[in-house]
Amino acid sequence: MKFNDIPYKRPSVEEAEGKMLAWQEAFSSAKTFEEQWKIMLDINELRKELFTAMVLVSIRHTVNTLDPFYEAENTFFDTNRPALEALNMAFYDMLLESPFYPRFEEELGAHFFDLIRLAGKTFSPEIMEELAQENMLVSQYEKLLAAAQIEFEGEKRTLSGMQKFFESSDRAMRKAAMEAYWGYFEENAEEFDSIYDQLVSLRHSMATKLGYDNFVQMAYDRMGRTDYGPKNVAAYRKGVHNFLVPLAEEVVEKQRERLGLDELQYYDLSYSFPSGNPVPIGGKDKLVASAIEMYDEMSPETRDFFRLLVDRELMDLEQKKGKAPGGYCNFIEGEKVPFIFSNFNGTSGDVGVLTHEFGHALQVYMAREHLMSEQRFPGMESAEIHSMGMEFLTYPWMEKFFGKDTQKYYYDHQSSAITFIPYGVLVDAFQHYVYENPTASSSERKAKWRELEKEFNSWKKYEDNAFLEAGGRWQAQHHIYSIPFYYVDYTLAQIVAMQIFLRMQEEDATLWEDYLRICRAGGTMPFLSILEAGRFDNPFDGAVVKRTVEGLRCSLESFEHMNL
Repeated sequence: MKFNDIPYKRPSVEEAEGKMLAWQEAFSSAKTFEEQWKIMLDINELRKELFTAMVLVSIRHTVNTLDPFYEAENTFFDTNRPALEALNMAFYDMLLESPFYPRFEEELGAHFFDLIRLAGKTFSPEIMEELAQENMLVSQYEKLLAAAQIEFEGEKRTLSGMQKFFESSDRAMRKAAMEAYWGYFEENAEEFDSIYDQLVSLRHSMATKLGYDNFVQMAYDRMGRTDYGPKNVAAYRKGVHNFLVPLAEEVVEKQRERLGLDELQYYDLSYSFPSGNPVPIGGKDKLVASAIEMYDEMSPETRDFFRLLVDRELMDLEQKKGKAPGGYCNFIEGEKVPFIFSNFNGTSGDVGVLTHEFGHALQVYMAREHLMSEQRFPGMESAEIHSMGMEFLTYPWMEKFFGKDTQKYYYDHQSSAITFIPYGVLVDAFQHYVYENPTASSSERKAKWRELEKEFNSWKKYEDNAFLEAGGRWQAQHHIYSIPFYYVDYTLAQIVAMQIFLRMQEEDATLWEDYLRICRAGGTMPFLSILEAGRFDNPFDGAVVKRTVEGLRCSLESFEHMNL
């Protein structure tokens, strides 16, 4: 069945609640493990139906935020998701309180129960109304992003549609495009501020009601971080600051030298080479055809899976009016298939989608037979290993996409990986400040952002752009609004993905099987166990960060960057 043919019907919350009540009674009166296991399987089928409906609505709404039907359905789930979450929590409690708990743990694994215990800590019926409000505010933010229609170069353009101009060879064009792009955020700053003020207040309120000091630990628990906490992440940020920021500064200085500029401004940072950035060959159809060839050659697993995505139309890749910005991979439980969403804009990022999001999709597809949805994806810091790792694993085929620009692509991809990590750590440090200081004003938050920018991204210079100089840049970072404390996961995974690249350089014959092993593991293990299963080093160790970064430095030094 093709994606658009998958049927959707709004579920009845009342009917689901009635079924759950009957199952709870039957479960509690069951005399054997086998009886309880059968009831658990019935409940799990209901959960799959609900998750399938929710994901279909989410995808179809982001594909077209102007569709009134799916706008209404999205609002339905924003409003009712807390009630559905309450059913899920009742299910978790049944398993945790079962007299046959050891048998359930034996069948489902200890990590599953670690996760559901954390989930139980972050939910209570007394915060259901606030959870619904949180969902509505995130949707309001997403709709505000999708509503952008920026008049530029004779056309009205979305935020995604503006980004190709950031890589123009014409410096004046780059500046004008950036001013127009950030102008949208400045014009709507009051609404962006208001949404975030409300989100911070709501999240702090929920955390204190549940017994947390503030939202920080609640957010870590929401993210399912069972084997590390804020102290580990703080030590990691320090390692990045000490060992990676200096290299990132060197990378940016080399970019300034290549471009022949006295000083790089914010509108120069996306432009890497005086002869222009690497540009993929062809539009969407050509890129997908090249990806088919690539994944056919890479392995039997990638061949069969990418062709399935194409045949079942499980990708929506091009930007269009009303489409939400960004990119993601989601999983449709009822069909046991993932879906890839993106906004192609004619830059190397289009190839990035076909590698990065494909890595996510391959992972979740390979974990599709795990019984519980919680075992499909691992924690985000682990999930991003698959996606960022795939970006490197596809290196041998990049000439199909970039032709004469292939060396440029390699250098740009590696240098961007290095400059990205300090930015991701900055996002994390900012969120720690925000939720540790929940009464800070909008202006205080922006001032803190700019202070942290100067610490982790010292190369960001905003010339005469008062909005960015005042610290407004973070309002375009979707994760800060929608999934707090997610962003550092990208950086942890990037360190591991760099290890994948370095193992490729060493022609490590076991690498592909190690990669597939952690894909199949899905969410059955915590982060540190997944690292062990894949034979990767722990990025919480500053020595690992230093060693990995030095490997990337050596790779970059092998390029004659001034000639690219």
